[in-house]
Amino acid sequence: MIAYVKGEIAELTEENVVIEVSGVGFNVNISGRVAQSLPGVGEQVKLYTYTLVREDAFSLYGFLNRSDLELFKKCISVSGIGPKGALAILSAMDGDSLRYAILSGDAKAISKAQGIGARTAERLILELKDKVSYDDTMIDMEVERGSRGTLTPAEGVLKEAVEALTALGYGQTESLRAVKAVPNAEKLDSSAILKAALKNLF
Repeated sequence: MIAYVKGEIAELTEENVVIEVSGVGFNVNISGRVAQSLPGVGEQVKLYTYTLVREDAFSLYGFLNRSDLELFKKCISVSGIGPKGALAILSAMDGDSLRYAILSGDAKAISKAQGIGARTAERLILELKDKVSYDDTMIDMEVERGSRGTLTPAEGVLKEAVEALTALGYGQTESLRAVKAVPNAEKLDSSAILKAALKNLF
């Protein structure tokens, strides 16, 4: 309904920000990470928003980018996770970390969020593992993606490197992080990526 809110910050807490637009103050619910990233009161800001309309409430949820907004919408589509729970998850971990955790099945990392238990984290992974992709977590690598739902050769090599690291005993989430940090990884073979990623883990 409301795609974004752009205006001056009138009030700011760890959970909410009031943005004044043409004399009207919009109260927007935000994650702790968004709160930490916002400038101070009196500064201009633009937040992409999700509008929740219920019989007893009209609420806005704000995000710094469209990617996190879409991830939030995916989270609240999971049974047992409402807007509050989704914000708690995005307060505990950034968007990329959450995608890594979903792709790697790292329920432990997700369950660190306040109010999110192990079973809820496992349900989140189960329901969203086919709705996020390596493509989402590797934007900075500019990996070329082939037909929808399939991995390109470059992505396949990256996946092999991640699997090799996990076979060596590293956690899946940290393995994904290490591989992403390798410069020009899409141009390397899995062996070269593995060697470079190992350096990122020390």
